[in-house]
Amino acid sequence: MDPSESGGLDDPEPKPELSASMRAKIERNRQRALILRQARLASRPLSEVEGATSAKVSKIIDSGAGFFIEEEEDGLEEQRIRKVVHQPAPVLQPDYQVCEDCDKPFMDSYLSNSFDLSVCDKCRDNERHKLISRTEAKQHYLLKDCDLDKREPPLRFILKKNPHNPRWGDMKLYLKLQVEKRCMEVWGSDEALEEARETREENREVQKQKRFNKKLKELRRVVRSSTWTKDTSIHQHQYGPEEVVDPEEDLYKKTCTTCGHELNYEKM
Repeated sequence: MDPSESGGLDDPEPKPELSASMRAKIERNRQRALILRQARLASRPLSEVEGATSAKVSKIIDSGAGFFIEEEEDGLEEQRIRKVVHQPAPVLQPDYQVCEDCDKPFMDSYLSNSFDLSVCDKCRDNERHKLISRTEAKQHYLLKDCDLDKREPPLRFILKKNPHNPRWGDMKLYLKLQVEKRCMEVWGSDEALEEARETREENREVQKQKRFNKKLKELRRVVRSSTWTKDTSIHQHQYGPEEVVDPEEDLYKKTCTTCGHELNYEKM
């Protein structure tokens, strides 16, 4: 097989690029992990450090009874005297973000951690930075699940207990600003969104009328079936005068005057 052909089949999918804030957060977490590792190594005894060995020294004592006693002494005292010297941890410079509203640097905020939005806690506004549920985002802005979860970058959300019933699943709350921005990416303009809303409303009215007509038809059928009663009484034939069918074979018949049923019989 041609290597160029095999390489074309195994081309990896392009990975999405991380934002500057996400790369800075990853670097801060890496530096913190290095500091914690250095602290753990400093707190461990020398015998647990990689490459450290403890030498055992044997001591022979004459018991005076015709045999010697051999005792082993660990070099623990020597290890206690030794001091483990580590390099000092690096000094990290704080990575500040710039607020989009006040243009002031800040290190951490609720909107930055929850929704990756560079806004400090002082500029956070409950009306401007309002949260909406996933159901409202799909119904009011006509977004699908793929628009919220699959389209790059996926919208971030927070989980909250359902206020109607805590036993139900947790609600997914999205930032309204980000949902409106995603809506414009999907529909392009407010006119296209409004036209899609009108079309969906017309289809909803048509489906509603169809369901109403179906229920009305079913109701009429039930009313007609309830007023009509089936006659379950047994019919009694009332035959008229006897008629001769074949005098040579002695065949005769009688006809019911009500339903027209014919009874053929033979006289012995």
